Amino acid sequence: MLAAPADPAQTPGVMTTLILGLGNPLLTDDSVGLRVVQHLRTRIADLPAVELDEDYHGGLRLMERMIGYGRVILVDAICNGGEPGSIRVLTLRDVPTRHSGSSHDADLHTALALGRQAGARLPDDENIRLVAVEAAEVLTFGQECTLPVRACIGRASDMVLKLLATWR
Repeated sequence: MLAAPADPAQTPGVMTTLILGLGNPLLTDDSVGLRVVQHLRTRIADLPAVELDEDYHGGLRLMERMIGYGRVILVDAICNGGEPGSIRVLTLRDVPTRHSGSSHDADLHTALALGRQAGARLPDDENIRLVAVEAAEVLTFGQECTLPVRACIGRASDMVLKLLATWR
């Protein structure tokens, strides 16, 4: 059985939310999820029952990171053919792909199903959202996002805050 984190809630009886920025800090726009979470750190530093973190993994390791939380907001880059810098809030049903980037790992849908079958305390699908930022470039090495993606970081942060407000 998969174990829950020591005490993610720190407030008994309150549904704890994890805001997790995903990406690679060395691949231009792929780092946007990390940058949105960095931007949010000053805006919600003292908000109870909300944890901010950054991660570079998907699949099973991402599922394991979600154990013990009632709600999860993932912030990540997507490449779906939209206007670079556009932002969408997606449910798991809306996630455009169901494949893993690695033949050695599982996609998020499969990882969550496996975790639940193993008895892990994971948020329901209705309590997982993806704040998805359309990327212009994710294959070029660089420590800065492209201009249209960099320009949307504040708006993406606002969308996370709005989502938090609707869940409260």
